[in-house]
Amino acid sequence: MSNPTGPEASHVLAQVRAGRTTQAEGELQTLRSVLQWCVLHATDDEAEASFGDHGIPLAGDGAPWVSEFAVMELGAALGMSTDSAKRYVGAALEARYRLPRVWARVEAMELPFYRARWIAEHTMALPAAGAAYVDRMVGFVAHKVSFAEIERQIAAAKARFDPEAAEKARREAADSRRLDVDKAHVSINGTVEVTGTLDYVDAVAFDGALSHRAAELKAAGSEESLDVRRSIAAGDLARGYDSLPFHDGDDAAEGGVEARSVRTSTTEKTDIVVHVHEDLDGVGRLGNTRTPLLAGTIREWCGRPDTRVIVKPVRDLSGHIHVAAYEIPDRLREQDELVDLTCVFPWCTRPAVRCDVDHAIPFAEGGPTCSCNTAPLCRGHHRLKTHGRWDYDVLDRGTYLWHSPHGHAYRRDHTGTTPLDSPTRAHEPPRRT
Repeated sequence: MSNPTGPEASHVLAQVRAGRTTQAEGELQTLRSVLQWCVLHATDDEAEASFGDHGIPLAGDGAPWVSEFAVMELGAALGMSTDSAKRYVGAALEARYRLPRVWARVEAMELPFYRARWIAEHTMALPAAGAAYVDRMVGFVAHKVSFAEIERQIAAAKARFDPEAAEKARREAADSRRLDVDKAHVSINGTVEVTGTLDYVDAVAFDGALSHRAAELKAAGSEESLDVRRSIAAGDLARGYDSLPFHDGDDAAEGGVEARSVRTSTTEKTDIVVHVHEDLDGVGRLGNTRTPLLAGTIREWCGRPDTRVIVKPVRDLSGHIHVAAYEIPDRLREQDELVDLTCVFPWCTRPAVRCDVDHAIPFAEGGPTCSCNTAPLCRGHHRLKTHGRWDYDVLDRGTYLWHSPHGHAYRRDHTGTTPLDSPTRAHEPPRRT
């Protein structure tokens, strides 16, 4: 497969980046003009009016009200419907007046407005303190981190600064749990759809039971795909299946799974990692997904009779681990996962727990298996680094400088990805890891 790397290819990439800069400049000028229009037509007139003009709130507390007629005229100039213009102007006002750090990134042309708008639309319902919290937590990295990480901070702000609404939402979510079997719509092949919403702990246990039974079926000789075996396992669980008829323990061991009853397999250990502060101030974090958790949910999970709580102190992530082997030990893999959280390729957000552990300097070239030479890479980006002429330098623990085949450089650290303007060094042939 061709992979042109000459001056023409590099020039095309440079044009792409220059085009994005020009687009950002135009968008920023439009936003500045929109905000100036709003300042010119700000009003304190909050009275209801059947006829005539009046002020309308378009953003959260602290942002100015704007003449409704002025917004209508602005929408026409923008080529938007009035409703679309209200949403656009509201997001601009929210960012400008309630999210100063986010807005500073927009002004610096580091944060596209579509990302700032998404943040603004999710903070409008928060009190001023809640919006300020989100701005403080994500404003300095909003141009680099994923939407998922920003959403986690917004969810945490809702729980901290509007706890009554958060608790109400938690109860409503608990009441919305369901599991539907659509028996009214049976396909000609005899299949039906099953959908539902479960408590996370129940869902993990259910998923584990299906996987365990699917493994038993494979060990017993089933040649069906994993998905099909899991669907069969759901029916077996419903019927309370017995152990599969292995003749003895050796047969089961050859298949890689023990023959167990449903009652044993569904009570196997399931690890749920929850991070909490010692005073449990209303919000914790689910380590499995990095999402915020309400204290009430954590207490409910820990209060179950089948729950075994293991308290671990904060792990020292600055410690250096070194082994004289190519294989990655579990303690080094866990350290890499906790330090980097995701694949360390520019802008990748795949969780580190589902990634390979890469040697920055290949082991075959003398690279050690240690904390300062390993990092998580998802399988696709691992292949790219090995065969696609990309590579990276470890600048510090959790900080990486990536080099592309066409001379572009990207800094990746705990705040996200930063494109660098200066060209990088010439590249060597791809290195194998």
